[in-house]
Amino acid sequence: MPPRPRPLSRADYAVFHTITTRWGDNDAYGHVNNVVYYSWFDTAVNAYLIGQGALDIHHGDTIGLVIETQCNYFAPLAFPQTVEAGIRVARMGTSSVRYEVGLFAEGAAQTAACGHFVHVYVGRGDRRPRPLPAALQAALARLRVRGSD
Repeated sequence: MPPRPRPLSRADYAVFHTITTRWGDNDAYGHVNNVVYYSWFDTAVNAYLIGQGALDIHHGDTIGLVIETQCNYFAPLAFPQTVEAGIRVARMGTSSVRYEVGLFAEGAAQTAACGHFVHVYVGRGDRRPRPLPAALQAALARLRVRGSD
């Protein structure tokens, strides 16, 4: 069996993005529903890429499609709470990137949840894999952390 996932620390991530929870994020059990965590992964990574000028969601020729995603949960998050999403790049290929995201309650030392998703970058029109554009490669290089591939 693979080792049991464990919470990670802030030092494991390169960049942080703050997310405010919403009333509708909570489910009937009084905590954020699992599907919302995946939305936060997308929000944190894409906000970073847009802010770096590496992703143009409206007119860019290259777009990222998610082909794999996974999340492990360690502690509940709930509205009203501020979440800090740590992001890093674990692997970068010719046309794909594995992003790893840690979700922290504001000020917490360890992740409440952490996971990953893989983007394959493709042409907007033909949906065929494309090499990572130079601006994207530069932005991703800043997300590399010690010990990643």
